[in-house]
Amino acid sequence: MITLIINIKELLQVRETSISKVSGAEMAILPTIKNAFLVIKDNLITDFGSMNNLPKINADKTIDATGKMVLPSWCDSHTHIVYAGNREQEFVDRINGLTYEEIANRGGGILNSAKKLNESTEEEIYDQSKARLEEIMRLGTGAVEIKSGYGLTVDGELKMLRVIQRLAQNYSITIKATFLGAHAFPLEYKENHQGYIDVIINKMLPEIAKNKLADFIDVFCETGYFTVPETEQIMEAGIRFGLKPKIHVNQFNSIGGIQAGIKHYALSVDHLEVMTTEDINALKNTETMPVALPSCSYFLSIPYTPAREMIAAGLPLALATDYNPGSTPSGNMNFVVATACIKMKMTPEEAINAATINGASAMGILETHGSVTIGKKANLIITKPIPSYYQLPYAFGSNLIDAVLIEGEIFE
Repeated sequence: MITLIINIKELLQVRETSISKVSGAEMAILPTIKNAFLVIKDNLITDFGSMNNLPKINADKTIDATGKMVLPSWCDSHTHIVYAGNREQEFVDRINGLTYEEIANRGGGILNSAKKLNESTEEEIYDQSKARLEEIMRLGTGAVEIKSGYGLTVDGELKMLRVIQRLAQNYSITIKATFLGAHAFPLEYKENHQGYIDVIINKMLPEIAKNKLADFIDVFCETGYFTVPETEQIMEAGIRFGLKPKIHVNQFNSIGGIQAGIKHYALSVDHLEVMTTEDINALKNTETMPVALPSCSYFLSIPYTPAREMIAAGLPLALATDYNPGSTPSGNMNFVVATACIKMKMTPEEAINAATINGASAMGILETHGSVTIGKKANLIITKPIPSYYQLPYAFGSNLIDAVLIEGEIFE
């Protein structure tokens, strides 16, 4: 099956060869071709270029993209979309003055979601989660990382990871699974942290490894959650079981989690709303991708990741949604890109780089995703007719997507 897209107003994120990430000043550079074509064979990009150089192609399907932009689909490297129910009451509680920490301390937050998940059947959780997955695919996401972490029991965590595995089997979108058993301490282990860590290491991890249920291991390293030594203990156990670390750090406090992640070669460190000069300097010249979650800052009214300082220091930056029931009940990467421009003062070029190439880097899928490169998957967004790609963050409340291609097929 050969699909030809012609008369593309501007083809974005074109890279002749795959690169590992975009950092510092390079983030402001977005390579494009105006008046372009693109060829898809089966599910891969096989050719692209200027319409002036369009070769003769016997295409099975031709898409006329006159006036439209084409770009790689979003790579959302941080989500929690497998969950049960919602936490809309907590949303109202925050409006009425309670903080995220106060809600958590009275049994809300992650523990609330854990209670609902453990009371729900695997089928119920799957049905709710697939609806969220289909929604984000229609919004342009072509690769997604999904975490466990709302089970906090052996059965609950395994149930979540099986749902993620089933979604990956049933949908063409690329899905990476992360084990986040260390999301919070269950009430029965509130005074016995090591007891719960032993459950994670001795009961959860062997089952996850045996059944190949996860790619990564994550820990919520934060005041009131997991300390740096606890985080390191869990990361080291995950590594022994073949899982690469990706960790939650610096959401409310800087306590050394970034340095612990770097020490253990974490693929990414995520959140980063609170960053010190030491944190920024520690990330220089490492293979760890910093990931910002601007719609979490928006929803919780907490600080935004200091993108300008980080980019000025030469760092790369990725953007992700943090889609979850408590702090970011949205998987809209278009809104994330717009919010990064509006609130974090990233340029459209920087934000698009952060949501495509660097997002793919934060998921370990750069060989197949994140840019328009020959041999990569044909996971693409075709916009509606727009004046320029600046319209994507500028018209932040509008749906500017005409079609989404996943594995070369239009997702309906």
